[in-house]
Order: sequence, then C-alpha cells, then structure tokens
Amino acid sequence: MAKKAADGSARDGDAVSVSRRGFLGRGAAAGVGAVAMATVAPGEAEAQARWARTADVVIIGAGVSGLPAAITARDNGASVIVIDANYDIGGRGILSGGRLHIGGGHALQQKLNVKDTPDQVFNDWVRHDHADSRYSDRELVRVFADENVPTYDFLIENGVKMIEKLVGPEQSSTVPRTFLSVEWENPAEVIAPKRQRNGSGIVRALAASARKKGATILLKHRMTKLIRERQGSGRIIGIEVSSEGKTFNIRARKGVIIATGGHTGNVDFRRMFDPRLTEEYQQACQPWVAQDASGELAAMDHGAALWSTANQTTETAAAITKTRHIGCQWGYSSLVYEPESPMFKFARATGLTVKDWQNVVMVNDRGKRFWNELSGNYDFFAAAMAWNGDPQKLNGGGPIWAIFDADAAVREKWNTAPPNVDPAGYFFAADTIAELAGKIKNPYQKRPISGDVLAESITRYNGFVDAGKDADFNRPKPLHKIAKPPFYAAWSTPILHDALSGLRTNRNSEVIDIRGKVIEGLYCAGEAQGGFSQHGLARCLAFGRVAGRHAAKRAVA
Repeated sequence: MAKKAADGSARDGDAVSVSRRGFLGRGAAAGVGAVAMATVAPGEAEAQARWARTADVVIIGAGVSGLPAAITARDNGASVIVIDANYDIGGRGILSGGRLHIGGGHALQQKLNVKDTPDQVFNDWVRHDHADSRYSDRELVRVFADENVPTYDFLIENGVKMIEKLVGPEQSSTVPRTFLSVEWENPAEVIAPKRQRNGSGIVRALAASARKKGATILLKHRMTKLIRERQGSGRIIGIEVSSEGKTFNIRARKGVIIATGGHTGNVDFRRMFDPRLTEEYQQACQPWVAQDASGELAAMDHGAALWSTANQTTETAAAITKTRHIGCQWGYSSLVYEPESPMFKFARATGLTVKDWQNVVMVNDRGKRFWNELSGNYDFFAAAMAWNGDPQKLNGGGPIWAIFDADAAVREKWNTAPPNVDPAGYFFAADTIAELAGKIKNPYQKRPISGDVLAESITRYNGFVDAGKDADFNRPKPLHKIAKPPFYAAWSTPILHDALSGLRTNRNSEVIDIRGKVIEGLYCAGEAQGGFSQHGLARCLAFGRVAGRHAAKRAVA
C-alpha cells in the first residue's frame, strides 16, 4: 500500500510507483498537460450548476510558483485547491539546483555584510547595457524588486532552509544576490538523488506548509480548459479537469492562477519564437516534466496576449544549453537521473559526463564537424541548428553526435556500458569509423550518415592534431587524435531550458488579453508568465506570492 511522503504525496516504499504510459508527457514545472482547450460556449457556464469542487482560489500547478501562491492565498483567508497532472509535487523546481536570485537587503545579505536595496535591484534589472535586463517589462521588475525581501522572509517562515553563502554578482546584478536552498532531507523524495537537487528543499517545504495551512493539493489531475462566464467576455469562474478517465469541473469563486511552467516542451509553441527549434531538441528535466505550454494555450483560447517575446531569442541566459551528459536522451548540464531515481526507468541512462571537450569531436547529422567543440555560446548553438542541406528539413539542424575513441574513454574514466549509456538510439560503438556511421539510427536522425563523410571528418581533424592548429573552426590546440578502436557516437544535441517569455500580466499578475484588457479572474506566475527574463526560481516565487495575494483579496460580486 502506498505510504505518505513528508509533504503528503503518495509513495511506494522508498520509490514512487508510476506507470510509464500514465506518466510520460505529463505537465511541466507546474505539471499540467496540453489537451483540447475549447472556449466556453454562450450559456455553458450558467448551465454548469454542478461543480465537483469549489474554492476561492484554484491554482493549476504545484511547483515553484503554484505552491507560494497557495500559501499566500491561505494566509489571506482564501480557500485553495491546487491541481497538478504529475503524481507528485514540485515541477521543475524539485530538480533544480535551488539557486535563488533574491536581494534587496534581506537578512542573509545583512548577515554577510552585503549592502542592497529594492531600488538597486530594480536599477540592475532594467539596465540597457545588459542583455539579461534590457527587454523586460519595467513595471514587473519594479514589483519583483519590492517583493525580494518579503519573498526571502516568506521562504524562511515556511520552512525553507538556506545555505548561508552568497554567490555573485551574476546575470545583470551588481552585488551578490544568489544563494542556494538546502536539499530536502529525505533522498527518496528528491527524485534525482546524489546530484545536489537543492530545489527539492524549497518545494517539499512549501508543499508541507501549504497542506498544513489547509490548501488542498490534487495530484494526477490535469486541467483541460478554463471555464468563463460568457464566450469572449465575463470572468474566469473555474476549470475543467481530467483525472483517471473522469472529467469534472472545479469552481473558483475569486480566481484561477496559471502556474504551469512554460512552453519549452511544446514544439509548435516554441517555434513561434524560433522556427529552428524543431523536434530533435529535448528540454531540461524531461521526462519528469513536459513544459507543454498548456497554461498559455488555455489562456490564449480566451484572448490572452504574449509579452516581452524578445527575451526568448535575445541569445542570452539559458534558453538553450550545451549538453554535458552525452549518450543519453536528456543530458541537461546539472541533472542526472541515477539508477536510484524513480525516473530512471524512463530516462534509461545516466549519460557520460564530459570533463574535457578536447576528448571528443562533434558532428552534425551529415557526419561533419560544424564548430569549435570547446565553445558553448550562442554561436555554437546557431551552428548546431544551421541548415543541414536536406531540402525536406529546412528548419532545425538535426542531431549532434559526439565522436570519441577508446583512449578518450580512458582519459575521461568513462564506462561505456549501460546503464551509463542508452544503446536504444542514443549511443553506438563500432570497430571502424565507417562502421560506426552505419550504426547510428535514431528517431530524429532523418537520413543515414555516410561512412565516407564521417571518416573524412575524423581524418581531417586528426591532421589538425598533428599540425597543432584547427584550420576549420579554430579550436584551441587540438590535443587528441581519434584513432584507437572501438569508436563511439554519443547523442549530444543541445538542450532547451528556460521559457523566457509567456503570458502578458499586469503588476498584480492578472492576465491581459490582446486588446490590453484584464481577463477578470485569471492570473499567471512563473515560467508561463512573460515580461521578465531572469534565470532561476526567484521570479516564480515572487510572482506566485503576488498572484495568490491579489486573488485572495479580490472582491467578487
């Protein structure tokens, strides 16, 4: 029989029991799935006299923005229901490193003699001379700046423990503001144990506090649409939910908060910002979350606008990242699913962690080198996504493969056998380079790699090692030939990370439609919210609190 975890979620012994079919493709940092999002027909809402559940505030997603929204709404006297499509709370936040970019002069800054003010936070995050800050909505930045100290105090009051060390300055800040939470104390509830998933200490503590204060959290409940009083007008009065094959409605007396975690996992949605981001690009924290844009789509069905979209393609922050763990499908730099993780059955491999990129050569889906492998900047990503010469695939760059030999495996101390690698399409080995090319088969590899082309690429690179100079891409001092069998090809396609644009909101986190009007009763916080491109958890926490507070205090006729 399933036991209860410390935060109230069901678990089976020390590991959570969940079926692959029932889990994969579920929602993102807030955990909601994308399904048909139809608007409400005239009179439909009025006809829905039977509500399965009712609360003042209904929150879609139990992640880094949804949980503080729930606690804050309860602190302000509202009844709260939180739904999440996942089998457990936390969204992407539970897999994060727990980095919090919060300043303004809070208690930890004072203890460490860092002088800061809300005004300085604001000034740093509206700088015109820094790409992280120049495109943000200054009204939202002002709200964030003023919420920094209260958000820090909120975390402490609700059981989050901090490592008493500040990092920085980083991003566009001019003083140290980044600190880390303490990882959750129970490794069985960390989801990716042994890898410093400090964000688990935030969401587990907040979930426990939300439940203690009376918030109801319904897991494995997927929002399927927003319910409005009248089509195209009127307020949002609830949501339609699907759970275990049943569909029912939850009424929201005061407001619905979208905290669904962004759009990076929805190929069609992300390609609105960058058409090159086709299906081969996986995203951070899969298969735990999907980030399927379900919240944005549900709101856009009611006319919601996107906002500050330049942030998504400004070529800064962590919208796209270089994989660090090669030979597995999801190789985000700071995340590894160990065999002890409940996600390992879905992830299938830990990946081989690259310590020195001098040990590999990277080729595109044609088997050709395309850039300096030691680079990890946006020029590298642009080269990886360059047109691959296939007239049937004009957008996207196709898979990227790291090629290395037996000597490289020794230098890196890699064990090239499962469960370290995934031979089901993401890792291959052969005695010759030409044979290796013929073995590379993957759902995203649309055409075979020519053995002659791959062999020519490796032979040319080995010549650069002899010459001591990379004549093609200026890789600094190529060190190691790829010459000793067996030879290996490991999946190393770039990984998508931050959703830096989303729904337009005002300073109260109320969603704004395409005509600039508030959609009454609808709020948004976290990565589904646009206007502020800061990397990390802080903006999600701060605006979750803003949304929860305003929704709870909202007067309803």
